[in-house]
Amino acid sequence: MATTTSYLGFANLPNQVQRKFAKKGFEFNLMVVGESGLGKTTLINSLFGTNINSNRKIPTTQELLDRTLSIETTSLDIEERGVRLKLTVVDTPGYGDALNCSDNYDPILQYIDEQHRKYLTNESGLNRRQIRDTRVHCCFFFISPINYGLKPADVRFLKLLQHKVNIVPLIAKSDFLTPNETSTLKKRILEEIKQHQIDIYTIPDCDPDDDIEYKEHVRQLQNSMPFAVSSSVDIIEVNGERIRGREYPWGIVRTECDDHSDYVKLRSMLVSQMQDLHEVTHDLHYENYRSLHLANSGGDMSPMTRRFNTSDVRDNVSILSGMTMDETEKDRLLLEKEAEIRRMQQELAKIQDQIRLQSLQQNDLTTTVAANGATNGHSK
Repeated sequence: MATTTSYLGFANLPNQVQRKFAKKGFEFNLMVVGESGLGKTTLINSLFGTNINSNRKIPTTQELLDRTLSIETTSLDIEERGVRLKLTVVDTPGYGDALNCSDNYDPILQYIDEQHRKYLTNESGLNRRQIRDTRVHCCFFFISPINYGLKPADVRFLKLLQHKVNIVPLIAKSDFLTPNETSTLKKRILEEIKQHQIDIYTIPDCDPDDDIEYKEHVRQLQNSMPFAVSSSVDIIEVNGERIRGREYPWGIVRTECDDHSDYVKLRSMLVSQMQDLHEVTHDLHYENYRSLHLANSGGDMSPMTRRFNTSDVRDNVSILSGMTMDETEKDRLLLEKEAEIRRMQQELAKIQDQIRLQSLQQNDLTTTVAANGATNGHSK
């Protein structure tokens, strides 16, 4: 029988935190972006064991041409070993179906900004304990395996998206490619991402005191990006063994086989880095949105906002606008920001002068009272 003293000590704090979060549950919002037919829904259903859009109808060519991009959200409650996860999948049907994809960007960017705005509004309200986090924590960007790298439309969209959400690029339906073709396409995509200075989500390095096995695991995940995935929800029996995979005339592609797909690595990355995706979303993307919003609205600036210097303001304005600004626009925004800072400094100086004047008046009043007291004493 365990005694009370056996639970004392700071070593029990992680267990307390674990029990608290396991009871409260976790929230995770995942956005999937890509052309129709790349297996976005199949991958989500396979990763989380769900049946999103299981009865969907495949649209005709004319329907695809006439369809405009829309935002569809699906919320699911998943529980595993007593831990509850509130998963919200944000799908973007219609992306890339039209000949001109320029109209596809705005609804997605506006949706991400709207979720930041909602969180900022709730955070500034009275009831801050029951804030529902609808911010997008991760975006799976699907790349077609038949394209030799990124298309110009993909590059433009990624540059608009990179500072708003964590981007994880995926090569969809990798079973279309041979191992050499997959390796070549991965290198090509990474080169283009570096060439166009696109920021994607990077798995953080391990701490020096982590064990060797975990370091090797993280290294493999880092080297596997962008992940080449082939997913399926079909169960196939092979030699008396039931596996998940895709059956072709020439053989079977096993979904959970590392030699056939990066599916297991993607799932491991998503689960092991889910908390880091949360933190990057809150500490980087949300804070950038918050600082720019407060600067433009002329509201009270928080310490997080005040710590940005002039160069930071210029960079954040250019980044968060979602487009490349010319120097004139940058200078205008910078001048407005500097004028706001000067105005706040002037107000602060006025307050300090008032405090100094009140202090002098208080001292004069004290001196007068003392002098009157002394005069009355001599009169007596």
